[in-house]
Amino acid sequence: MKILLPVDGSPRSLHAVRHALRLREAGLDANYVLVNVQEPPSLYEVVVAHDAEELSKVRRDAGADLLAGAEALLEAAGASWESEVAGGVPAHVLVDLIENYGCDAVVMGASEDAPGELTLALLEHSPVPVTVVPEPPVADEG
Repeated sequence: MKILLPVDGSPRSLHAVRHALRLREAGLDANYVLVNVQEPPSLYEVVVAHDAEELSKVRRDAGADLLAGAEALLEAAGASWESEVAGGVPAHVLVDLIENYGCDAVVMGASEDAPGELTLALLEHSPVPVTVVPEPPVADEG
């Protein structure tokens, strides 16, 4: 089973990666596609940078940095994965990547503003099941 893992570097997205790894530990024959989607550049960025290739490089580097934590988790678990930094409108790009990679499922962290816009868009348009992993409970501090 190939599972798409959208990763933005947040604790919520890393918690979803850990959840996907627990499924594998429980016996699911899974490999993963890690994806970070960078929003299109703003008009200001385009005007200031003057160089589309430089903007692309900055976005690729930023996405790679955001994927590093998830890649470390997968490597430590001995899991198989592919990763991609893509650019565009996240909901549209993720649906395209699900199809391009032949994914069977999506596992993603819950949005801060549950349910978030991206979460709702994927739940509505994804051609495969989407699992939204809630944040872990906060431990009592007293």
